[in-house]
Amino acid sequence: MTNEWITSLNQAQHDAVTAPLCNQLVLAGAGSGKTRVLTARIAWLVEQLSLSPFSILAVTFTNKASNEMRERVVQLLGPVARNMWIGTFHGLAHRLLRMHWREANLPEHFQILDSDDQQRLLKRVIQSLGLDDERWPPKQAQWFINAKKDEGLLPQHLSDHGDVTTRNYIRIYQAYEEMCARGGLVDFAGLLQKVHALWLSNPEMLQHYQDRFRYILVDEFQDTNAIQYAWIRLLAGGGSHVMIVGDDDQSIYGWRGAKIENILRFNRDFPDCQTVRLEQNYRSTGHILAAANALISRNMGRMGKNLWTADAEGQPITVYAGFNDLDEARFVPHRIRESQQQGFQLSNIAILYRSNAQSRVLEETLMQSGVSYRVYGGLRFFERAEIRDALGYLRLIANRDDAAAFERVINTPVRGLGDRTVDMLREHARSKNISLWAASQFILEEKILPARAANALQLFLNLIDTLATDTADLPLHEQVEHVIQNSGLIEHFRKEKGERGQTRLDNLEELVNAAREFTPNQSMPDMQPLPAFLACSALESGDTEGSTGDAVKLMTLHSAKGLEFPIVFLCGCEEGLFPHHMTKDDPKGLEEERRLCYVGMTRAMQKLYMTWAESRRLHGRETYHRASRFLGEIPEKHLHQARITTRIARTENKKSSWNSPVPESGHLRIGQQVTHKKFGSGIVLQCEGLGEHARVQVKFERDGTKWLIASFVEA
Repeated sequence: MTNEWITSLNQAQHDAVTAPLCNQLVLAGAGSGKTRVLTARIAWLVEQLSLSPFSILAVTFTNKASNEMRERVVQLLGPVARNMWIGTFHGLAHRLLRMHWREANLPEHFQILDSDDQQRLLKRVIQSLGLDDERWPPKQAQWFINAKKDEGLLPQHLSDHGDVTTRNYIRIYQAYEEMCARGGLVDFAGLLQKVHALWLSNPEMLQHYQDRFRYILVDEFQDTNAIQYAWIRLLAGGGSHVMIVGDDDQSIYGWRGAKIENILRFNRDFPDCQTVRLEQNYRSTGHILAAANALISRNMGRMGKNLWTADAEGQPITVYAGFNDLDEARFVPHRIRESQQQGFQLSNIAILYRSNAQSRVLEETLMQSGVSYRVYGGLRFFERAEIRDALGYLRLIANRDDAAAFERVINTPVRGLGDRTVDMLREHARSKNISLWAASQFILEEKILPARAANALQLFLNLIDTLATDTADLPLHEQVEHVIQNSGLIEHFRKEKGERGQTRLDNLEELVNAAREFTPNQSMPDMQPLPAFLACSALESGDTEGSTGDAVKLMTLHSAKGLEFPIVFLCGCEEGLFPHHMTKDDPKGLEEERRLCYVGMTRAMQKLYMTWAESRRLHGRETYHRASRFLGEIPEKHLHQARITTRIARTENKKSSWNSPVPESGHLRIGQQVTHKKFGSGIVLQCEGLGEHARVQVKFERDGTKWLIASFVEA
C-alpha cells in the first residue's frame, strides 16, 4: 500500500484502517467511504501487520458489493487477492458446503433452490399433504420456513403451542425438508443454516476454521439476521478479531429478518471493542445532510452520528404538494426537463417510492412526456421463464434427483404427461421416500401407467439420459447450446409468434453466451463447469431488465439502498403511505420507516425533491391524506415549497415561481375553486377533454369526489 493512499484518508478513516489488531465497530454514515475503509484495512493487515491474505474473511451482502471489494483489494495487494475469502454470506456458505458435502450429508452435486423453485416445490408439498393451497398459500409457507431458518430453527425445534395454523406450517416445513433431502436441494436460507449446523456437529472442523480465519470483516452489519450473527460469533469464538462496518440509521430490512439489535449488542458480545464513527459525507450537499440528520434524530436508542460535508450547502429540498397522484406525477417530468436543460443526463436521475403500486401513474406520465425510463430491480435475466426452463434441463442432467427441475421440464414442451400422471409420480415418491426420477423408473417397471402415458414418460427419461451422454465431454457453452436445441425448447418458443417469442429465443442465445464467458470462481472449488455454472446462476443476482441507454431510474426505496444519484425524486410522502399505515401503532415499525426515509434522502447528491398528493388512487380506491410527518420533522430552513397546498390561499400559490404547467379543460384548471348547483363548492382535481366533451373531477367539501361535465360547474 502506498503512502499516498493512507494520506488521502480523513482522520476517522485513518484511525479505523491503522488500528492494532482488535475488535472494531465502525459506524459508517451514508456516503462516508466505508468500502474504501474496508479494503484499506485488509491491505493494512497484510502489508503492515503481516497477516496472511488467506487468514482474512471478508463478508458482505450483495454480489455487486463483494465484487467491488475484491477488485479494490486486488488494486492494493495484487493478484493474490483474487483467491482470498471475500464474498457474500450465501456465496461463502456455498463454498464451504461444496468442500464438506459429505459431512453435511449432501450429495456432491447438490443444487441451490432459488425463490421461485422453492415456492413451486412448496405448492407440491402442500398438495401432497392434502391441504388446500388457497387456505395454505405456498408464499406464506415460504415466508414461515425461511424465517425459521434465519433463526436457525428446524422443524424438530418448533412447537405449535396448541395452534392449528402453526401445526400445519410445521408439517409443511417437515415435508418440504424431506423432499429437499430426496432431491439434493438446498435453499438460500438453508445454506447458512447448514454450515452453522455443520460447525456445531464437527468441533474439529470448527476449530480448523477458527484457527484459519484470524481476522473477520463484515460489511452492512445492520442487515444481519439471527443465523448470520450466530455464524460470525461461532467462527470468531476461537479468538479471532472482528471488524464490523454498518449504520444503525440505515437498518431497513426488519421485515425480512434483519435485526438492528445485532449492531447494538456487538460491544457486549465482542469485548474491548474500538468504536470509530465515519461522519464526513462525500456524497450530498449541506442542506440534504442537515435535513436527514434532523429527521433521523427523532429515533430513540441510536448509537449517535451526525453527517457533515466540507462541500457546498447546495439547494434546499423542494417539496411539492399535488392535488392528486396524477398532479404529483406530472410535476416530475416537468422538473426532469428542466434538469436536462441544465446539463444533467437522464441516468443522473432517480424516482423513489415506498410501494411498487405507485409506479404505474409515474410510468404513464413519463411515457406521455417522452421521458425514457427503466424500472430498476425488475425481472432478472436468470428469473425469466425461458431461461429457467433451459436451466431446469441442465439441472436435471447434473442431478436426476432434483425434484424442482424435474417438475419444471417434465411437460415443457408439452409431451402428453398430464396432471394425473405427475400426481401419481409425486404420490409414489412421497410414499416410498424416493425422488421423482426414481418414482418414474419404478412406475414404468411395474407397468402402472396406461400405455400412452408410459410411453411419453419413458421418452422423457430417455431424452434426459441422452442429453447427458451427448454433452458429457463438451465445453460448457456447447453443453448449454446442445440442450437448448435438442430439448425441444427452440421449437416450443418459435410457436410463440411475434416479438415476445423472438425475445425468448434471443434470451436463450444469450444464455449460451453467458456459458461461453463463464469462469468458475474461488467459491466453487474443484467443481465441474456445469454444476458450477448452475450454482452461479442461482447465487448471482443477474442483470436487471430495461433499457441500457440514458434513462431515468424508477425503484422502491428498499431497492435504492447503496446507490446514489445527482437528482432524486422521493414521491408519495404522505401519512398512510409513507410512513406506511401498518406502522401507525407500532413504534419500532415507525422508526424503521423513518430510517427508510433517511436512506432515500441520502441517495441524493445535489438535488432532492419530496412530493406528496392530497388524494391518491391505490388498489382501486381513492384515499385522502395529509403530508407525511417526516416532512414536518425537517426544519423549514432546509425546505422550499414548490407550490402551496389547497388549504392555503390561491393568491400565495400564484406568486410561486416553482409552479408547473397543469392541464386545463376550457375555462377550468387543476386546483381551481369551483361551485355546483347541487354539490356546492369544491376543488378541481383532474381535467379531461376539450369543448363539449370536457369533463372534470372535483373534490366537493360536502359530497366527496365526482366526475362532471365541465359546463355544469362554475369558476
